[in-house]
Amino acid sequence: MTTQKLFKRRVRERMTKTRERYAAARSHVAAKRDETEAADAANAGNEPAQIDLGPALELASDDKIVAATGRGWTTWFALLDRWGGRERQRTDIVAYLKNDLGSPPWWTQAIATGYQRTRGTRAKHQQADGFTIYASKTIRVPVDTLFEAFVDDESRRRWLTDGAMSNRSSQRGKVARFDWAGDGSRVMVTFDAKGADRSTAYVAHERLPDAAAGEAAKVAWKARLGVLATHLAPGVTGG
Repeated sequence: MTTQKLFKRRVRERMTKTRERYAAARSHVAAKRDETEAADAANAGNEPAQIDLGPALELASDDKIVAATGRGWTTWFALLDRWGGRERQRTDIVAYLKNDLGSPPWWTQAIATGYQRTRGTRAKHQQADGFTIYASKTIRVPVDTLFEAFVDDESRRRWLTDGAMSNRSSQRGKVARFDWAGDGSRVMVTFDAKGADRSTAYVAHERLPDAAAGEAAKVAWKARLGVLATHLAPGVTGG
């Protein structure tokens, strides 16, 4: 029986025994497996080498990833190292994290990126189709107001003054996708309501040509979102 099938069988067995939902059972089985693997490594004298977490910590603090996934960066990297992650392709790493290690869907890409950047197999901001940067801002306005500030052409021109983008598709209050004028890159914005009068925009600027363009875009989006906050909620600090 393959490792993945054995893992799934143990999850189903726990669900039957404890009546837990799949996600909870999977988390418990994965944690138990990690403890066993760590003990095996220690007994064999194969403790993982010291890891420089700098590149990963730029994506998320260790406390944040522990809270979100149940494991810290060092544990994730040790598991990937023992699996042979340094020699694996990105798609294989993502599949292993998701199917075998039970990483939460939203965090799977971040863990894979942190691992590859820390291990030197992927440059900062690099993705399979170019370079991608992320920026976010929480503003004290309803999510519909924030959404309209992006998708309505007239509203967008009031705060986006150093570039131009055209809407490709959108789902009201959820996500909007744009073509960025001039370089073939794309922008995806996802929206999250934090209450009746507070919401967050998460910006991903994708398909940038190189690392320098990524760094410039990251600085630019931080400034743009600051301008947007001032435009929508003057005199009010967001989150």
